[in-house]
Formats: sequence, C-alpha cells, structure tokens
Amino acid sequence: MDQERLRDLLNSFAKLRLAVVGDFCLDRYLEIDAAHHELSIETGLPVYKVTRVRAQPGAAGTVLNNLVGLGVGTILPVGFCGDDGEGYELARALSSLPGIDLRHFLNTPQRRTFTYCKPLLLASEQLPRELSRLDSKNWSATPEGVSEALAESVASLAGHVDAISVMDQVDIPETGVVTEAVRRELAQLASQIPVLADSRSGLGLYPPLIFKLNRSELCALQPGTPLPSTTALETALEALADRNQCAAFVTLAEEGMLGALPGQKALSARSLPVRGPIDIVGAGDSVTAALTAALAVGASLREAMELAMLAASSTVHQVGTTGQARSEDLLEINRAFGSVA
Repeated sequence: MDQERLRDLLNSFAKLRLAVVGDFCLDRYLEIDAAHHELSIETGLPVYKVTRVRAQPGAAGTVLNNLVGLGVGTILPVGFCGDDGEGYELARALSSLPGIDLRHFLNTPQRRTFTYCKPLLLASEQLPRELSRLDSKNWSATPEGVSEALAESVASLAGHVDAISVMDQVDIPETGVVTEAVRRELAQLASQIPVLADSRSGLGLYPPLIFKLNRSELCALQPGTPLPSTTALETALEALADRNQCAAFVTLAEEGMLGALPGQKALSARSLPVRGPIDIVGAGDSVTAALTAALAVGASLREAMELAMLAASSTVHQVGTTGQARSEDLLEINRAFGSVA
C-alpha cells in the first residue's frame, strides 16, 4: 500500500466510534522462572515459582486492544464479566485503556468471568513456553435477563457508532454474549453500518453480516466438503458474499487472505515475510480489528485486506503474549516491505 494512503487511513481512525460485541475474557499470564523449581513434599509433583502475574483483556478484548493500538478514538465494549475477582481484574484492565467507554459492559453475579489462565515458562536464552492452560468458562445458557440487557445495549448503539465488531468465543452456542436476542439486534444494525462477525463455533446461526472466517470455518458452512483448493475457496466466498449481500473474508494463515464483495470476483492479499520467531495467538483478532476500522472509514476491500495483513504481521512477531497491532508498527512494516497485495 502507498505509505501516504496508509498514513491517511490510520490517522482517520481517531475520529471513529466503534463497538465490540462479544465474549470478553481475562488473559492471565503466570510468568514462571524455570531456574527455580522443586518437588512438592506432599504430592511429589513439580512446584512452579510464579514471579509475575500479567492480566489483559482477551478474546473480544483482544480485538478491542488492537483497535486501541490502531488509534481508534472511542470504543464501546458490549459484554459481561462476573461479580468476582477475575471480573474486577478484567474491568480494571479495560478501563485502563485509552478511549474505552464501559457504559454497556455488564457486571453480573449470574455469570462467572471467562478466564484463560496461561502459565508461561521463562528460561534464560529461550523463548517463552506456554504450559497447559487453565480455563474458567460458563457452560450453562446465558440467563434471559442478561441476554435481554445485552440486546438492549446493542439496539441502543444505532446512530452512535460507525461500525461493530462481533467476537463470539464460546464453544457452546447461547452460553456467551452473542445470543439469539443479540444476533437479532445486530441484524437490524447491519443495514446501517458495517457489522463484522467472527465466531469460534462457526457462523451458521448468524444473520447476513460481514463474515470473517478461516479456511475450516468457511468449509463448515458447506458440510461434507473437504478443505478445498484456492479456486474452490474463492467460489465459496463469492457465493457467501452474494448470499449475505455483504463483504466476506477468509484468512488462510501463511497464504494470506481472500475477500469478496457481492457480485464481484474475490481478491487476495498475501502475508508478509516471517522475520524471526512467531506466536500466532491473537493474529486473527488483529485482522478482525483492522478490517472493522478500515471498513468504517470507507477503505476499499483491497485496502482493508492489506491493512489487515500488516496488522497480522505485527502481532505474530510478539512472542509470549497476545499481540497488539499499533499504527506506528504498521507504518514501519509497510515501509520495509511495500505492498502486501
């Protein structure tokens, strides 16, 4: 992408008001000193020495954190946390970020705070190594009152935001933020502003929105179809864009991504060269953030995809953490590598 055009797009993000609707979780990193270890006298199991605890917003919070890094002016998270210690940490982490408006972020005793606890082994002259993760999730259906409150918050966004990013992170439908009631309200807003949706469990239950999927998620919309060739993926993506009458995107890891508009042929954007050790955690969320912000300021499909590939290139090179794409980093990467189309 032309450097001046990229700078203009990034500068325009400051005027945006964006909402992030979805499952906000707490990413809690336990930094373990590998040089200090012992065995438990009682169990004979290894005892790990935690030297530092880091907490940051995860899942939908990762999308939000990338929007912050991209310089978006105002961001409204729509979601919930539990009335527990993890909820306190999550709300504090969100409120510490610039431009965050928490008026639609619920604290409810009816849910526990979604938490990813990530033990991280740190050894001298070695890359951080993540041990087995400890998750806290909600396995029961989201209470009707919580769901309705979230749906009302989504409805109230009409006329007050420029675009919405949706991040559905739960494994079991209807146990998180993006319930049927919330999806109905998102469908109403989609005719007015860009609404981009990403879902861990697939987008089969979603109304016509801007879909962002990976290769396997696109194939899951066509049951029984094996992972297809690039040509078949393009055809499937074009059909999806025509069906939803919205842009549609599919990410292809190191192969880059494809995007399509209704009635048009799919376009491709390639990934950038790997420049050292990588950590892919959160790369997809940085793509989601970049696409949402770019579409909100009227970028073309190709420009949005190029910006998304710059964001992914930035975050994958941040090892041992869920990366954040920052405007200054995207400018530096683009200056070094030129067009990513």
